[in-house]
Amino acid sequence: MRDRPMAVDGVLAGVLALVSSLALVIQARNEHMPPPGLPAVALVLAVSLPLAWRRRHPFWINLGVGAASAVYGATSFPDLVTPVPLGGVAAMYGLVAWSGRRRAVVVGVVTGVALVVLASLPATRTDVLDFTFTALLLGGAWVLGDSARIRRAYTAELERRASWLARERELEAQRAVTAERARIARELHDVVAHHVSMMVVQAEAGSAVAERDGAGVVRTFDTISGIGRQALVEMRRLLGVLREEAGRTEASLAPQPGVAQLPALVEQVREAGLRASLEVEGEPVPLPPGVDLSVYRIVQEALTNVLKHAGQVAVRVRVRYGDRDVRVEVCDHGAARTGRPGSPAPAGNAGASGNADTAVDAAAGGRPGHGLIGMRERVQLFGGELTAGPGPDGGFTVAVRLPVGGLR
Repeated sequence: MRDRPMAVDGVLAGVLALVSSLALVIQARNEHMPPPGLPAVALVLAVSLPLAWRRRHPFWINLGVGAASAVYGATSFPDLVTPVPLGGVAAMYGLVAWSGRRRAVVVGVVTGVALVVLASLPATRTDVLDFTFTALLLGGAWVLGDSARIRRAYTAELERRASWLARERELEAQRAVTAERARIARELHDVVAHHVSMMVVQAEAGSAVAERDGAGVVRTFDTISGIGRQALVEMRRLLGVLREEAGRTEASLAPQPGVAQLPALVEQVREAGLRASLEVEGEPVPLPPGVDLSVYRIVQEALTNVLKHAGQVAVRVRVRYGDRDVRVEVCDHGAARTGRPGSPAPAGNAGASGNADTAVDAAAGGRPGHGLIGMRERVQLFGGELTAGPGPDGGFTVAVRLPVGGLR
């Protein structure tokens, strides 16, 4: 019925025309009146048939049907079931239901005045009962039409809001996908920078090792190949997430690294030439996945910076578990260099502007570096603090505090 409103209104108009025509004939016979002539039949059809277009032109249909109903009521023709033709009642309902509120009020007032005028005419022979019944019919049609209009407007508003919310959810999902891909891109940068830096260090040390230790060259190349294979595995895992295809490779399903992989990371950089050590203070407890991954990536990036800017020096990695936070410190004992990222800026927390943003990566030819920027973004994500700068005894220190709520 909602898909074919014109057909529904056409059926309504036909039913009312049939009922009114039968009522005209039956009432004329009951009141011992002559058979209805063409004018009476024409008025009955004029009151009923135009209702087929009541939704397309509610005002004009109500005007025409109302005028035909008034003319019929002013004549001496018999009543059509009720003192007012049923077509006029349906036209009133259609106007109020499918027009604006202001027009519906104006038409209602005009109809009330016209009803009073017609009831006062002697030709209509209207008594108090007929007038009351007619007023109730038209007033009820107005109230029902107004209720239908309000309900339809309310439903349309709900549908509009639902559509808006659906669009917002879609946009939010797209924003989440974009943010996740940006995060994965940062992960990829950390992985590539770390492994490639170690491969470069090993390759540069190869010539020196070859002069004094032929067997050491083999170990050096074995280390380079192992680091390269690991880099390729992690790159396949991260790039697999970026693909839009539904299928995923086995590498993309591998778990992300965390604090549990720090010993292997430290051992890896130790093979690359760093005199690295790992210290864990406090009772190790499971960390939230995001914090767990961030700790690993921060340590990885800090060790990569040591390899790139300080060379083969001693470096200490310390992880301290607190009641409501986890602290990470990466401190090397190399000579302070102005080209190292973060050295131009004083130490500060992650919320301070400029600490990491003004960092300069000497390997990038003086352009802003991304290592400390990535660390700062990770720390800010969890509302933590980042301090990065020259250490008191030389070298460079990166200290991070990540709040994680109650760990115990």
